[in-house]
Amino acid sequence: MGNNFIIIGGGAGGASAAAEAKRNNPSLNVIILQEGKFVSYASCPTPYYIGDIIKDENKLVARTPEKFRERGIDVRLNTEAVNINTKENIVETKNGYKLPYDFLVIGTGTNAFSPDIPGRDLPGVYSLRNLEDAIQIKSWLRERRARRVVIIGGGFIGLEMSEALHAAEISTTIIHKYPLPANRWDKELSSLMMEELQAYQVEFIGNAQAKAIEAGAGKALKVTTDEGVYEGDMVLLAVGVRPNTALAKAAGLTIGKTGAIAVNFSQHTSMENVYAVGDCCESWNRVSRRWVNVPLGDIANKQGRVAGRNIGGRPLMFDGIVGAQSFRLFNLECAATGLSEKEALAAGYTPISNITWGSAMAPTLGIKKIGLKLTADKSSGKLLGAQAVGVAGAVARINTLSVALWTGLTLDEIGYLDLAYAPPFSAAWDIIHNAAQALRRII
Repeated sequence: MGNNFIIIGGGAGGASAAAEAKRNNPSLNVIILQEGKFVSYASCPTPYYIGDIIKDENKLVARTPEKFRERGIDVRLNTEAVNINTKENIVETKNGYKLPYDFLVIGTGTNAFSPDIPGRDLPGVYSLRNLEDAIQIKSWLRERRARRVVIIGGGFIGLEMSEALHAAEISTTIIHKYPLPANRWDKELSSLMMEELQAYQVEFIGNAQAKAIEAGAGKALKVTTDEGVYEGDMVLLAVGVRPNTALAKAAGLTIGKTGAIAVNFSQHTSMENVYAVGDCCESWNRVSRRWVNVPLGDIANKQGRVAGRNIGGRPLMFDGIVGAQSFRLFNLECAATGLSEKEALAAGYTPISNITWGSAMAPTLGIKKIGLKLTADKSSGKLLGAQAVGVAGAVARINTLSVALWTGLTLDEIGYLDLAYAPPFSAAWDIIHNAAQALRRII
């Protein structure tokens, strides 16, 4: 008989760990314990499912329990792990099972952060954390024939939801505690996002704090803020997530400064034969040289594969991240990578930045507006971070600059990179070249 390998959490990281371990060591007895009724699903496209751009929730499931079982992996849905006994190497479930393990992966993901305001538990108040949440939200909107949704929070999820709901002919009001959306981005770039929201009649209430949620007229819900009262058929709490580490803490695993589970480059935790992957654990940031928690599906997939390889007997390291992220806002591409000025200062750098405006294609063929912000270390000229917003080409530029961050390029090197040139895609001097040279001149 092979060793017992148990995975708590069947999201992107846990499912990847199970598949990779079994691929490399078929003798493993692999069990996935999933609290919900879906396994191996994609959370990132759920706003587009809610907005009916994606009509079938099954399209968000990468691999069904039946497919896992065909490969010898036992998936147990609606099964909640309630305790990890690291002395006896046993996982206990809510329905009374005690499962021995030789290897354990914790992939418990995140919990949605819920602001401490009256009415947050009322029917029709939702957070979007997983596929089950998305199905409930979509059902509520259809049953109520919703015409307006109030979104508390103007970050990624709030902005993506405003676009997705617009596609379903549902209006939105976004209540945000900062003056502009996506406050990680520079205000010049966030202002472009604000213009896009206004162009699509999204009501954005900045510098506002939600104080209470109450039942309004008819079936409506009423959100009271310090800037006024706003009504909707549903309220979406989109103010962020926190790593779900309750089981790990109770088991005595080391929790990092970020509040997520501490791991090494093999995804190994502080306990023997116990690994952690995905949104509940930390990642090494290659630019700041610090452990961080970045809850994104692509990171979870990579960490899961690394853990699976190590458990399956073919060692592999996860070398970290540079912080690349992106989202779409109607006709805008919004992307960023690396450090902000504040993060760079905290990491011991002396940051200096500039914003360059240009076109994502050669001006002779037209103008596709794009703004690119670069941040570099004043002493060394080393690139530290980048942000871009534009109607085209923003994500491609940020992907290029992510590679530059990964390899530690300086502004001088970036300013003369050999990039693919053709007039439909850029000028002969790409905005990356222009931005790097412009920032280098002011250092």
